[in-house]
Amino acid sequence: MVRNILLIGSGGREHALAWKMSKSMPKKKIYAIPGNPGIAEVAECVEGISIGDNATVVDFAKSHGIDLVVIGPEAPLVNGLVDSLDAAQIKSFGPNKTAAQMEGSKIFAKNLMKKYGIPTAEFEIFENPDDAKSYITDKGAPIVIKADGLAAGKGVIVAKTLDEAISAVDEMKNFGDAGSKIVVEEFMDGEEASVLAFTDGKTIVPMIAAQDHKRLLDGDEGVNTGGMGAYAPAPVVTPEIMTKVEEKILKPTIAALNEEGITYRGCLYAGLMIVDGEPKVVEFNARFGDPETQAVLPLLKSDLVDIMEACADGTLDKAKIAWSDKSAVCVVLASGGYPKAYKKNIPIDSLTRAKVSTTIFHAGTAMLDGQLVTSGGRVLGVTATAADIHKAVKKVYKAVNLIHFDGMYYRHDIAARALKIAPEVKVDLGVKDDVTADSDSKTDSDSKLDSNSKTDSNFKTDSNFKTDSDKKSDSDTKPKFAINLLGASKKNV
Repeated sequence: MVRNILLIGSGGREHALAWKMSKSMPKKKIYAIPGNPGIAEVAECVEGISIGDNATVVDFAKSHGIDLVVIGPEAPLVNGLVDSLDAAQIKSFGPNKTAAQMEGSKIFAKNLMKKYGIPTAEFEIFENPDDAKSYITDKGAPIVIKADGLAAGKGVIVAKTLDEAISAVDEMKNFGDAGSKIVVEEFMDGEEASVLAFTDGKTIVPMIAAQDHKRLLDGDEGVNTGGMGAYAPAPVVTPEIMTKVEEKILKPTIAALNEEGITYRGCLYAGLMIVDGEPKVVEFNARFGDPETQAVLPLLKSDLVDIMEACADGTLDKAKIAWSDKSAVCVVLASGGYPKAYKKNIPIDSLTRAKVSTTIFHAGTAMLDGQLVTSGGRVLGVTATAADIHKAVKKVYKAVNLIHFDGMYYRHDIAARALKIAPEVKVDLGVKDDVTADSDSKTDSDSKLDSNSKTDSNFKTDSNFKTDSDKKSDSDTKPKFAINLLGASKKNV
């Protein structure tokens, strides 16, 4: 039985994992390397150990009687932490170095899918940039360029024009060895979804499907980010499509890895594109997604630690995994300037009241002289659960409207696809304008203005906000998306 757990990582995903594991019965002692202020509420955070130092992590696990090590981010997996733990006979949740190539090398994953007939985009592999450019010129745009190795979530460029594609090839050199080889693949036009799955290397069990929002701006405009929000379940993944995901992607992938002599244990993340009712793989990740985890785990009714232990022991076929029939929505609050340069150490206010109705996962926070401050690009993930998506959206944005830090930015349209909101359509989600009348709302004294500064109706806006008069006078800007989340304002990009 697992009594002592060591969690590796410090982001919003890791906070969600720690939060869920802390609910395991009987109670577990959880350590986190390095953790964050949110994780510190349910675990003992350990400073001074690098998650890239396998030997020191193993020594800590030995000296603290760790029964299970849960690895959040991809880098330690690709760096072989699981192999080091295996050598020390310490259980872990996550794939070993060879299996982690599913994320660590896009070429490895694409070749595996091609060899075993797992549906994905057509692709070619290049080491010579000039050869890649010639191929792109022949194929045209839109087209997708990917660095082979880990590139901190920035190694994929969806080029809409030929010039963008040629420039993307040159940008790959900025990723060093990770970009020394590149994958150029066809652009797939469809709707994205994420299906995370538990696996012990033999059995694979999908979790509830989620949908991430990668683009920075409303209406899926702007640059790619690590993820600005997510929701679950994703209605685009119907029961029929989920069956196809299991039978055509998940099970064949585990079987293919076994055929190659590779046992994959842990969480396998399938990033999918649904094209004409058929799921195709955009990418595989070797761990829980971020921010999908923050939307999926709140819906898990079963004991997460028991499931993870079953994956480590090879007994997942005996595990009981049950899900809530509710919906969850996670909205990411980011630092101004993200995903480029941003300021740190900015005080964060009003989390206590927002936590009354939601769960707040810390992604990039720190403590400075007793004050919670920002320390990353993605700062917080605010998650609400409710009977349906509509109610969860209303609930989460009401809480978001209570939180403040200077420069705070967030998308206003998370889960809009689930609500079947068409372009140019406003949807009033029913929250009254006088939200300050609620007991957990901001008072005048603690309502501070930022770049998402409040309007009189308490709806946060940003520099991309367009009023009706702006739209009439700006002949070059056509509204891509309109959503009235708080019954107060429109948000157009």
